[in-house]
Amino acid sequence: MLPTPRAVELGERARLALAEIEGMIRSVRGLELGELDRTYTLLGADFFSMLLMPQLARKVHEQAPNVRLRLLDSARGDVARLLQENAVDMALERPLELPDWVSSALLFQSPFVIIASRNNEAIAAIPDGGQIPLDLFSRLPHAIRSIDGTLSGMVDEALKSHGLRRNVTLALPHFQGVALAVAAGSHVAAVPVQFARAVKAQLDLMVFEPPIDVPAPHVNLYWHSRYDQDRAHLWMRSLIVTTVSELGFPI
Repeated sequence: MLPTPRAVELGERARLALAEIEGMIRSVRGLELGELDRTYTLLGADFFSMLLMPQLARKVHEQAPNVRLRLLDSARGDVARLLQENAVDMALERPLELPDWVSSALLFQSPFVIIASRNNEAIAAIPDGGQIPLDLFSRLPHAIRSIDGTLSGMVDEALKSHGLRRNVTLALPHFQGVALAVAAGSHVAAVPVQFARAVKAQLDLMVFEPPIDVPAPHVNLYWHSRYDQDRAHLWMRSLIVTTVSELGFPI
């Protein structure tokens, strides 16, 4: 069977990403990691606290035991300003409109899935991994992750194209809070598939495919271009990219 255009596109993205990783690794050869004494400050959602930072911290400690890591919540605000002021070294965010002096690299795609409590009677007849009917999906109470209290997002834009809207009744600043609210009650939520897989068993959740096409957001790594050739900065960027790759996140 011939590969689909989509498969070819994803394969090319994977090849380019691996080439970028190899280039980064070649660039930092000669850096004395055992002597590196530096604090790296990253900016991102609690998604990264749970899924990236544990593995990244292990790698950093093994390679450069004098290096310190910290992750600031993405609610801190303006990415460009924080990079300009050296308040953060790197940001892990969805595509943003940023000045030309901000460099970036694609990390992964983060498709949405729908999570619900296994005890949610409204969807009890729908098998795990199935699809909630669109009319029911629109009526159910939704929880969303929102750092500024906004009660809409990419799912709402997709619904609007069908002349529909969903019933958002809870907005929380962290994905973990959204998942806990879903597990405890009758809310459903659209969350990144990687996050859903990580919390499904622990919180006894069901995971469904969205009943409409929602664009899969890209997640990028951003940094100030003044660090493009900084060896220690290159090393950390390469470590983040390789860790994400090993976690199996789709490119």
